[in-house]
Amino acid sequence: MNGHLGGTQNTLHIIALSRLAPPPAKILDMGAGAGETVGLLRDMGYDARGIDIRPGNDMVEKGDFLRCPYPDAAFDGIISQCAFFVGGDVSGAFSEAYRLLKGGGVLMLTDVCLEDVEGIAGKTGFAVMHSEDMTARWQEYYIDAVWRGEECRHEQRGKCEYRMLICGKE
Repeated sequence: MNGHLGGTQNTLHIIALSRLAPPPAKILDMGAGAGETVGLLRDMGYDARGIDIRPGNDMVEKGDFLRCPYPDAAFDGIISQCAFFVGGDVSGAFSEAYRLLKGGGVLMLTDVCLEDVEGIAGKTGFAVMHSEDMTARWQEYYIDAVWRGEECRHEQRGKCEYRMLICGKE
């Protein structure tokens, strides 16, 4: 079970909804952390890699996902769970994902949203294929984490949602 909302089950759910190209398609996990999703994707037969400022293992490359060291159109799919918001530049993360995806590629995103992410996706050039409000599940997850004594800081104020978004690059 990975450390994201819904764990491995949610990761498998977003992959199933995405119409991602079959293995051995090239997939990047932006904000891969400990690399659980990279390992899961590799177990499924994908050519997966991850990038994170603080990589958790050797499956994840050290680097800033807002400025990835990969060429344009290098990936068939990109997944990011709980990272675009933490990265501090949601629009920049969408732009970098768009640059990295091949035509017909798919972005699979679950994250805290303080902005209109569907609008940002559209302005970037993505077609939104699926959008799902997961706020109620995230609130339960967050409260459980606080109860367990885990560090959970959220200093910004205003409307806050947790969304699943699947976007295609045409």
